[in-house]
Amino acid sequence: MWTIAIFGLASGILLDVLVGLLGSRRNIGFGWAFIISVFFTPLIGLIAVLLSSQLPAGSEPKYGCLGYSFGCLGTIFLVLIATALLAGALALLLPII
Repeated sequence: MWTIAIFGLASGILLDVLVGLLGSRRNIGFGWAFIISVFFTPLIGLIAVLLSSQLPAGSEPKYGCLGYSFGCLGTIFLVLIATALLAGALALLLPII
């Protein structure tokens, strides 16, 4: 049961980071896209990103300090959750072997 909850949380964080990366190429920026998708849902965050206008050609993506921090935290949590899932799967398989 915990494995399903952890997988759901990991996939949610991954989707939030992906929405944030899409937002970095638009006026909304990574940070706001990430925060909207965390507090609401990744679908609402994606709609907010798609409603935002694109950055002019040749301009840098807008990650910002807040976006970079949230992206790093999201990646760290994703790695920790993936490690917990792997440890849980090994704990289930080892008694069988």
